[in-house]
Amino acid sequence: MNTNNQFKIVPDNDELASLDRELRFFPSTTREPRRLTTDEVERFNREGYLTGLPVFTDAEIVEHRAYFDDLLARTLAEGKDSYSISSAHLRHRRVWQILTEPRIVDYVADLLGPNVVGWGSHYFCKMPRDGKAVSWHQDASYWPLTPSKTVTVWLAIDDADRENGCMRVIPGTHLHGHLEYRESDTVENNVLNQTIDQIERFGEAADIVLRSGQISIHSDLLLHGSEANNSDRRRCGLTLRYCPADVAAHLGWNAKGVVVAGEADRSQWPGAAEPTTE
Repeated sequence: MNTNNQFKIVPDNDELASLDRELRFFPSTTREPRRLTTDEVERFNREGYLTGLPVFTDAEIVEHRAYFDDLLARTLAEGKDSYSISSAHLRHRRVWQILTEPRIVDYVADLLGPNVVGWGSHYFCKMPRDGKAVSWHQDASYWPLTPSKTVTVWLAIDDADRENGCMRVIPGTHLHGHLEYRESDTVENNVLNQTIDQIERFGEAADIVLRSGQISIHSDLLLHGSEANNSDRRRCGLTLRYCPADVAAHLGWNAKGVVVAGEADRSQWPGAAEPTTE
């Protein structure tokens, strides 16, 4: 399903294979971070992620959860599922405001540098006992971007823990480059369509347990996934994607970009318009 005539949510494998992409980890070179500590920047470079970072107050996230509840109800009434709200910042002003929220952007700029583009927003909402897992994968596999410098911010709309299917990561796997994957079988009940097997060769997984209003940040080459939500509680997170302005976007994906810090070449990132609807 396309959300915009200019791009696909997930390009075809043949389209991605036709692109000359540089897929390797680019460590942060920030020496004087403003929001993070130097130890946190070093940890991100070493492990590929940070977690438990505070952003929204309890009152703020309660208000946004109520907004999402209404958005989800409208989405389900249209016959779509709880995973279908993608590129939401292009249609919903509330999501645009979160994508451009300075308290989030400041964290990201400490990792990516002063010129930052926000280009993605996708609610990953696991309903209670929905049975769907997210297989082990690397985000960069899906995107027509080069070089692979994107970071994903995962904002907890609901509390996320092992019981309701929180994200899991394998620290340090971003340093292995682009890993071979296979297409998922339909019987696997995978939210996505790629799976990296034999993950035990990379070490032990870590659970990303978050309270609502907190965020984690991970590299686009970090191996991650999540198990099915077998609890009676919903688990919703809003993923926000950011890259430095020197990243090139192909297949029309630059139309999704918003300059959230510093400046960018407008011939590469022309800047999407802020939505007028909530």
